[in-house]
Amino acid sequence: MIGAVFTIFIAMWLYQTVKQAKIENMFFWVVGGAALFFAVQALFVYSDVSILESFRSSEGGAAYEAVNGADRKNEGDFQGFGGILESLFFELMPQFAGFIAVALVRNRVMLKEELNAKNLFSGLKELFQGIKNSFKATANQE
Repeated sequence: MIGAVFTIFIAMWLYQTVKQAKIENMFFWVVGGAALFFAVQALFVYSDVSILESFRSSEGGAAYEAVNGADRKNEGDFQGFGGILESLFFELMPQFAGFIAVALVRNRVMLKEELNAKNLFSGLKELFQGIKNSFKATANQE
């Protein structure tokens, strides 16, 4: 679900960028950005699963294979505060990495701007303000 929300925001962000910069091939950029996000996300999800499995597979044997109705991830290494942080990292890192990849392509290829934090994340504030204002407009119409 987190990935779907990120994908929608990325598509809206790229659409807004293409319109404001008056770049041709709007469909190509929006779909290409979403595809890039999915590809990077899938790569990171696969690597995260491999890392998580390597943490627990060192135990080996029947104890590792016998789930007994429990989630293997929540046993052993992933308990406590450190386990919560590890779980959050492995859950959010694929989406964050996909977002950074799309932001880099947007900055360097679409807009041909200098690479810095301000340019990399430009347009996000306007995107979220537009979303916020759309709720206000809907509320005023009722």
